[in-house]
Amino acid sequence: MKNKIILFDLDGTLIDSTQAIYESFCTAFKAFNKDTPNIESIKKLIGYTLEDIFIALGIEEKECPQYITAYKEHYRQICNKKTILLENAKESILKAYEFAYLGIVTTKTGLYSKDLLQHFNVLQYFHCIIGRENVTKPKPNKEPILKALEALPKGISNSHIYMIGDTPLDILAAKEANIQSFGVLSGYASLSMLQKYTDKIARDSLEAISIIQSI
Repeated sequence: MKNKIILFDLDGTLIDSTQAIYESFCTAFKAFNKDTPNIESIKKLIGYTLEDIFIALGIEEKECPQYITAYKEHYRQICNKKTILLENAKESILKAYEFAYLGIVTTKTGLYSKDLLQHFNVLQYFHCIIGRENVTKPKPNKEPILKALEALPKGISNSHIYMIGDTPLDILAAKEANIQSFGVLSGYASLSMLQKYTDKIARDSLEAISIIQSI
């Protein structure tokens, strides 16, 4: 019997789409004759919205929509080919599915998220996919988590609801939504960074799932 809810972030938690993301940013910058950013500057920002990332990279807010369009047009063409499941990710999904209802809460577009999960043959294990287009306020706001919980079975206490993610955005959103969280080291935030926000840290999603199952 399932007695928990587990929400997963996507990039850095279950998948590595760094190559696809970086290439799409470079394509967008080149489309408007701008110098392309270096990959490290992009990796530090993965998890934020595309608009916030472009602004952080020096693009004016009013110009962001055209950059985002160029990004998405390229990303849509390459995302499946240039994204991989992280090590132990599928195992963690299968293990979690045995005892919990599962959802995805990501800042990535939900449509692309579904396509990627289908590509990796794991979409069927998730009861809901909450992406950027499904909310007004993305993580670290609690709205995406609350939106996911609306689509999941009721009656499970917040002490048995978990958000697993690789950045402070995931942990902060969980805290605001008054649910539990685990930070994982498989993605874009360092151990020292995650330790500023939580003491519940695992190597990857599989270790986090194993701990949650034992609680």
